[in-house]
Amino acid sequence: MHRRVRPGRRPRTRRLVAAVAALTAVAVGASCTPGSPTQGSETPRQPRSAVSTDPSKAGKVTLTVWDQEVRGSQNVAMTNLNNEFMKKYPNITIKRVAKSFTDLKTTLKLALSDDNPPDVVQANQGYPDMGTFVDAGMLQRLDPYANAYGWRKRYSKTLLDLNSFTPNGKQFGQGYLYGISQTGEIVGVYYNKKKLAALGLAQPKTWGEFTKQLATIKSKGELPIMFGNKDAFPAIHTYGMIQNRTNPQQEIVDTVFTRPGKKWDTTGNENAAATMQDWVEKGYFSEGANGLGYDQAAADFANGKGVFLMTGTWLYADLAKTMKKDLGFMPPPPVKAGGVPYATGGQGLSWSITSRSEHSDVAGAYLDFITSPHAADVVTKAGGLPAIAPESAKPEAGTALAQIFTEWTRLNDANGLVPYLDYTTPNFYDTLSVQLQRLIGEKATPQQCIGEMQKDYGDFQAHK
Repeated sequence: MHRRVRPGRRPRTRRLVAAVAALTAVAVGASCTPGSPTQGSETPRQPRSAVSTDPSKAGKVTLTVWDQEVRGSQNVAMTNLNNEFMKKYPNITIKRVAKSFTDLKTTLKLALSDDNPPDVVQANQGYPDMGTFVDAGMLQRLDPYANAYGWRKRYSKTLLDLNSFTPNGKQFGQGYLYGISQTGEIVGVYYNKKKLAALGLAQPKTWGEFTKQLATIKSKGELPIMFGNKDAFPAIHTYGMIQNRTNPQQEIVDTVFTRPGKKWDTTGNENAAATMQDWVEKGYFSEGANGLGYDQAAADFANGKGVFLMTGTWLYADLAKTMKKDLGFMPPPPVKAGGVPYATGGQGLSWSITSRSEHSDVAGAYLDFITSPHAADVVTKAGGLPAIAPESAKPEAGTALAQIFTEWTRLNDANGLVPYLDYTTPNFYDTLSVQLQRLIGEKATPQQCIGEMQKDYGDFQAHK
């Protein structure tokens, strides 16, 4: 939760510094500071002119922005912030193109290759998207804007490193800054308080208690976990939660950052895949999950189907609109009661400026505006979780959002955030998506699933 502090102190930043330090320790290692790359074969692109921080002097400008903030609180926050920016700068028109995460991921590379690309885009961190775009020279270095707007004081170096790459896209977590993030994220477990109580159950305190509840819920004729994986990405998050309980935290972190000597075909990863397929066979997930859409599954859960929904904090506002205070949220319970918590999460998708933008300075001012302390207030009031907490807005007591804010603090204080698995290699999003769909569809054994992941992982390590 937010704590009132003396002016000038930024407790959330410090907590997040500590939390993501574990994620980037390997990637950053003995690297250079942002803005001082050590390697890269291509000539990095620079802003077209000296930075101007006053968009009112830019003349009439239409700024084309592609984002994936289509859900309840995200859409409300971005709509409000865009309107405020245009009101502040009447000479600027924001042409917003909002797409789902899947649609954005599918179309962004083509859009960036176009002769007239968007000015500002959201790009997923890690090797599949940001690393690829950086290597292709599609994104602009933001270091001049970080200096002009003081982003190095707003964000920790560690947070900025998570949006940094060397110019050849080969080294994640070092080199130049290519994006900044607006929101924080936890991948956890939503639960229906009313249903849980009706079944005589309480919020589980351990992973073992949670898995026992799945059997109890199934035996009483209820669906334990509402799960739609037609969009393919949800299984990455679900598998990640199970993997978090079959592997030590640092093992996952080191593997995602492809630390030398690490591999994917481990007993812990295979056990996670076996557990996931076991849950399919026992009917703990929605029947035909690979044919059920992510949004439809969320809507079904909000309307009373299923006791648990395993996904991220970005869905809070959509779910709470229907469930209100019947909605609960928790990170995956620890293996042992009172154990140190850890869960997949971190920063939201980064906001970047494209290399061919003719309005780089206006785009830089826009990025500064939507990630400012005021913007964090707007995000919170809309029901979202800002990466850097405001000191003013506080979630309503007794809501799942209040639980999310509490858990965000707890996870950060405990260094408890684990990076998204799809960051791992340039092709890992596709590899994970396909192999987990095959696992869920019982078209592949856990050994075969993990074996295909290892092929991708090993090939990347060999050629990195």
